[in-house]
Amino acid sequence: MGQVTIHEAKTHLSKLIQRALDGEEIIIAKGNQPMVKLVVVPEMRKARKIGGAQDVIIHMAEDFDAPLDDFAEYV
Repeated sequence: MGQVTIHEAKTHLSKLIQRALDGEEIIIAKGNQPMVKLVVVPEMRKARKIGGAQDVIIHMAEDFDAPLDDFAEYV
């Protein structure tokens, strides 16, 4: 979450809009008092796409989905 002052918001509005579009919550404050939240219009949110995180998983063990001994009584 990012909190900025009104002055910072006026100065860096386009950057703050991009940060909001990237998924960050932006709070605009007067002094230290939060006043408003910059939110993205739902129609402008990036659509999720299948396979978009394929490079995130570097290694997965062969038994990653094997039953856990601690939960044997629940299975």
